[in-house]
Amino acid sequence: MDAAATLDEAMKKSSLVWIGLPPERPRPAWYVWLKGVAYVLTGGEGEQPLPGLPEASSAEVTVRSKDKGGRLITWTADVAEVEPGSPEWEELMPHLFKARLNASPERGPAYWARESYLMRLTPDGTHPELPGAYRDSPAVRTVETPATNRTARPFMVGGRGRPADR
Repeated sequence: MDAAATLDEAMKKSSLVWIGLPPERPRPAWYVWLKGVAYVLTGGEGEQPLPGLPEASSAEVTVRSKDKGGRLITWTADVAEVEPGSPEWEELMPHLFKARLNASPERGPAYWARESYLMRLTPDGTHPELPGAYRDSPAVRTVETPATNRTARPFMVGGRGRPADR
């Protein structure tokens, strides 16, 4: 199996990745995949929160399977910021604006240049997870919360419940 081809195909088909920056849990992020590089927008009010990504030099990116929704491949990315106004920025803006599902002119390129970071995630050639060879993921840990406590079923006046409920 060619990992680079699997990565390219998975990134072209998916619209969501999980970006991991230890010690934080991986976070979901929408992206644009162009010429073998993922571009992620973060920061600013209403944009996806990816704390630590603008300061990071590398990150682990997990791509989900478009068919099943589970992990398909994880790759290590070199992270760098794309500066507003640069030729690369200008080339990317039409693609990002089109891919942003709820983009509006007020929350478009001019806003992103002032308030957000456009990050370039370039594959460095390492793949910690490949199809059929997965490790335990921190994304599947149960988060402690009182909302997971079991409560009693509600009382029904005159009802005995269905046999499946007993």
